[in-house]
Amino acid sequence: MASLQQSSLTLTTKFPSFCSFSSTPNTFKFLHPFPSSAISLTATTPKRISSFLPKAAASTAAFPQDIGDVLADVTIFTATGQSVKFEDLWDQNEGVAVVALLRHFGCPCCWELAKALKETKERFDSAGVKLIAVGIGAPNKARILAERLPFPLDCLYADPDRKAYDVLGLYYGIGRTFFNPASAKVLSRFNELREATKNYTIEATPDDRSGVLQQGGMFLFKGKQLLYAWKDEGTGDHAPMEDIFDVCCKVPVA
Repeated sequence: MASLQQSSLTLTTKFPSFCSFSSTPNTFKFLHPFPSSAISLTATTPKRISSFLPKAAASTAAFPQDIGDVLADVTIFTATGQSVKFEDLWDQNEGVAVVALLRHFGCPCCWELAKALKETKERFDSAGVKLIAVGIGAPNKARILAERLPFPLDCLYADPDRKAYDVLGLYYGIGRTFFNPASAKVLSRFNELREATKNYTIEATPDDRSGVLQQGGMFLFKGKQLLYAWKDEGTGDHAPMEDIFDVCCKVPVA
């Protein structure tokens, strides 16, 4: 308990608006990467597809069987600014791909997860699995993360309109972003977070601040077949990497 309290104190010192706690709900800001004046916590948030989907864990049961076909037609951008459809990112028949949907590029937890993915890329490569990381913001925001973390540009994509997030029904809203108990997990990963944000800059935050209320997730596909699905319950509630590797190792690669 003492170590968690110390982590919270140090995290608050490094990111004063990033992790502050209060007994008053309106002043509780968890993993808040921009000044409180940038967005109102009392504002009405838009209803999105994810608002109507059932709560999901690491299961594909909540997704329609044709989710791969629907996602295939979604257009996003490479980090260098070219538009590309999901169907062009991996072999849609037999190819195996891990699709990591990060939060926005200005979220420190996004940097932490991106660093973890970069460090495990060699493992994915040796298993014949393609790594695809998608974040919220324009391509220039993606390049900030790629250059400062750093992260391989050829694995990083931008989804400024959150199209893939909507298709996959990922959670969105004030409650999920600031008040979900699952977000407390990040305090146990303080050292990893500190290491990942050595070169962090708030400039990576998307210009459309509504994107900071979007949660991410992790998905594993073979062709268009969804093999593994994880929807982050709150900010920093990342999928266990070993669970993903357990599934990858059971998938025969063509």
